[in-house]
Amino acid sequence: MTLTRRSTAALLGGLIAAPAILAPRGARAADFTYKFANNQPLHHPINVRAKEAAERIKAETDGRFVLEIFPSSSLGSDTALLGQIRSGGVEFFTLAGAILATLVPVATIENIPFAFPDYPTVWKAMDGALGRHVRDEIAKINVLALDKVWDNGFMQMTSNVKPLKVADDMKGLKVRTGPSPLQVSMCQALGASPTSLNFSELYTALQTGVVDAQMNALVIVEANKLNEVQKYCSITNHMWSGFWMLANRRAWERLPAEMRDIVAKHLNAAAVAERADVEAGNAPLRETLTRAGMAFNEADSASFRAALGKAGFYADWKKKLGEKPWGLLEEAVGALG
Repeated sequence: MTLTRRSTAALLGGLIAAPAILAPRGARAADFTYKFANNQPLHHPINVRAKEAAERIKAETDGRFVLEIFPSSSLGSDTALLGQIRSGGVEFFTLAGAILATLVPVATIENIPFAFPDYPTVWKAMDGALGRHVRDEIAKINVLALDKVWDNGFMQMTSNVKPLKVADDMKGLKVRTGPSPLQVSMCQALGASPTSLNFSELYTALQTGVVDAQMNALVIVEANKLNEVQKYCSITNHMWSGFWMLANRRAWERLPAEMRDIVAKHLNAAAVAERADVEAGNAPLRETLTRAGMAFNEADSASFRAALGKAGFYADWKKKLGEKPWGLLEEAVGALG
């Protein structure tokens, strides 16, 4: 699926005014109107597929359930929304494991550098025993995580200073990370200088030189115009990141059982479709960003992994995350460290 701003903007026009779209004049009033917040712009596949799911849920529930979609951090930063999903300020929220890990430490296991060689291995782990383990841990903070994780993509490193070809190129680089101890730890192990910032602050931080570099999937780079403030993109595929579809437990349990089944069915199906969008979009996104002036290079992943191993990174994180989740990860990806 190839997405352009024009096509998706037309598809999603007026999304923020969701009640006007999802509850047209003359329709029966909804029994449940729930908010879904996320940090991505309208044309990102997460919002394209969420809008489709919202329409299908509304149709199958005869208008009894309406899902309003609030993109682009319009209801607050990731850390603020993590509080809101627990309190019920919003009913649904997609959040990367790196930030979720501030409350559920094991959620960061999806980000272990160079753990996942490809997408089949990712979904083997996240749709399997490792994903179930993380969902069980999320439930302990009184939040429900739906079965299917949405795709945030394989992260690449971008920089305004130089191409990052080998591990030594990271030394001294000011790198933005999310509020993620694992990302901070990785940068430190590679000799970089990490700075934790919410995603909503990233563009300005790059623009003003607060940080030199950042790491995100190409779909995030393009959707948020980070190429305007970053010159180099190094293909590292160093971390995979997902978006957990979180639901406030009290709001979820207020829904009748048959309605919960409908909502979960369509949101999980939308997640699978969004995964395909992100994967299929990587090649054309690289071409688009190259035409826009971004310079690409292939990184020597082996040098990065060797540097992390030498620094004791993998051994340290196995101890921090625990034998059980680390074992579930290695069942899917093979031995690490």
